[in-house]
Amino acid sequence: MSCAAGSYPGGRNVALARLREFGDVDVVVELDDDGLLVDADVLRRVRDLYAAEPRLGIVGFRIADEYGETQQRHVPRIGGSDPLRGGYVTGFLGGGHALSTAMLAETGDWPAEFFFAHEETDLAWRAADAGWKIRYCPELLLQHPKTSPARHAIYFRVNARNRVWLVRRRLPLPLIPVHLGVWTLLTLARTRSAAGLKAWFGGFLEGVREPAGERRPMRWRTVWRLTGLGRPPVI
Repeated sequence: MSCAAGSYPGGRNVALARLREFGDVDVVVELDDDGLLVDADVLRRVRDLYAAEPRLGIVGFRIADEYGETQQRHVPRIGGSDPLRGGYVTGFLGGGHALSTAMLAETGDWPAEFFFAHEETDLAWRAADAGWKIRYCPELLLQHPKTSPARHAIYFRVNARNRVWLVRRRLPLPLIPVHLGVWTLLTLARTRSAAGLKAWFGGFLEGVREPAGERRPMRWRTVWRLTGLGRPPVI
């Protein structure tokens, strides 16, 4: 499906469109195809969460490998946060989550042009700006093989390009250079591969030069809300 639609988020949009044809769908659960829901009652728990909170837009699952370890990049908080601490957050994981269809009707679907990388942040920021809540629920466990995003040959280029597109689309103008400056420094500090850095800067320039799509920046009150939740949209 993803290949036919041209991208991973594009494939999800195809699935969402198909579900809408059936009608009467309130919540959609999306999982990586190599993931496994360990507990039998995950879907019931998801149903109960949405029934209890009408403005709940996104529920993020905890992702752990077959040994029960959750990589830090899979915890939707800054720093060495406890993967077992749930609560309201600013983002979610693409590998396992639930989406309110009422929210999607208001925010729009996935950014298909991203192919992969940062599409979750684009959707999360739109949801937050529209007043929807994002909740991380570590009790909803998806078992997934331990992997590195850099295993994809185009990771560095697409990661940089999409980050530039993301901020051009969603951030107030004064925050764009701040966000990109922070992430340029982090990339220089973290990346040990010269080829990876070359690809990253190539993707960065691609993101600057090519159209980013519709610009709909978040309101400043959303910036403060995300900051209050522990992750200002410059990190």
